[in-house]
Amino acid sequence: MWPLVAFGIFCSTMILHARAAIPGKIYGVNLGSWLVLEPWMLPQEWSDMGGDSNCCSDCIGSEFSFVQAKGQSTADEKFKTHWSTWFTQHDVDALSAAGINTVRIPLGYWIVERLVDRKSEYFPRGGIVHLQRGVKMLKEAGISVILDHHALPGVQTANQAFTGHCTADVEFYTSYNYQRALVWTAVMTAISHLDSNFQSVFAVEAVNEPIMDATQTPGYGDFQKKFVQTIRAVEFILGIGDAVFDLGTDANVSSTNVTAAISASVGSSKTMSSDVKNALLSSIPILVDLAQQLDFRLDFALSRKRQPLVANFMDVNWQFNDPPNPADAAIGPMGYDNHLYYSFGGVADPNEEAYLTSICNLQRVQNDAAVGDSPLWFGEWGLPTQFDASDAFLYKWADAQKLAYSQGRGWIFWNFKTEISEQAGDLSRQWSYLDGVKRGYLTADPSAVHDPNVCAPYVGKD
Repeated sequence: MWPLVAFGIFCSTMILHARAAIPGKIYGVNLGSWLVLEPWMLPQEWSDMGGDSNCCSDCIGSEFSFVQAKGQSTADEKFKTHWSTWFTQHDVDALSAAGINTVRIPLGYWIVERLVDRKSEYFPRGGIVHLQRGVKMLKEAGISVILDHHALPGVQTANQAFTGHCTADVEFYTSYNYQRALVWTAVMTAISHLDSNFQSVFAVEAVNEPIMDATQTPGYGDFQKKFVQTIRAVEFILGIGDAVFDLGTDANVSSTNVTAAISASVGSSKTMSSDVKNALLSSIPILVDLAQQLDFRLDFALSRKRQPLVANFMDVNWQFNDPPNPADAAIGPMGYDNHLYYSFGGVADPNEEAYLTSICNLQRVQNDAAVGDSPLWFGEWGLPTQFDASDAFLYKWADAQKLAYSQGRGWIFWNFKTEISEQAGDLSRQWSYLDGVKRGYLTADPSAVHDPNVCAPYVGKD
């Protein structure tokens, strides 16, 4: 249990710090298919690498199956080329010119390589260096970053390439894999504060798109609380924030060495849960390795100048059947994420009027605020539809969605780009932000719309 007095002081002061870190209004894009590759977004490149097209399981349809089929060293080289070319300085310049102020970077747990069981799990190595390169470029461009735990250990959702392993065997919701995710959280929190290249990181997202049926995610609410506790414990040890955050420890955390301070704090803490303690202890050898690999120092010179990270969750309304509310896990700054795609069905009938009626009467921001899930941003959305959308409709569709999502803290488009090739066909028309701007569906100024009254004929019709 976290001491209530310290909790109150911590929240009241830390939130003030956090407001400077989150953009006032988020206008963002995802860096999808970079460090978690999704073959549908770059079919020609995937085929050239040696992957199979238009499949998921029982084929080379994901990172896991690719490494398993091709071998570790071959896969490492193939992915090194992909990571080096899919997201470059040219892309950063294009995003900056387009007025983008935020990117969400999907990451797999395997970017922290010690978490991978190489006897049964197959993922490419070396991605962390490219993540560092990417966040450095984004920092220099003044673009804020969310580190999104997009693909969890054990797989959080069945038969999805975005988990890195297309399989029906979902095992994330177990003690073993929750614990690995907490170690990942401790490592990414520490790096975000200790490596100057990561200074533009303002949030870490716990789990991308968990199973929607909460009866199939046992223990998820408890994990949410430990996720936040892990971030705050690391930050307390690093001396971040003005408030006293009591871990119930007698240790002197003013040590000049981060790993020594972690060890001492964990050893003497009277209140830290055993899972959080174990996560912090497990992070120590990983941080020692990464400090050498990424060339940052394990001391407090940088961290004590940092603000606390935003603990980011998919909102409570993402799930059904009595889901845990991530607002109940709050300690310090929080942010909530919702994803909305009409192209997969179940939202509105597949026609222009139904789509616009639905989006123009959207109440997700208000519904989330009513249960404490605020600020809310829409971390994934796009222009795809279930029908053959005309150019004229896509102008309206882009405007209406931006207006709806801007009722909250803002929006993050999926994706910054897709492959433009004969094999990809017309994919980029509705899935690429940069191509959408080029075609004119998306305004050159992301805060603007073509028609601020686009929803007027539809409001109240739902």
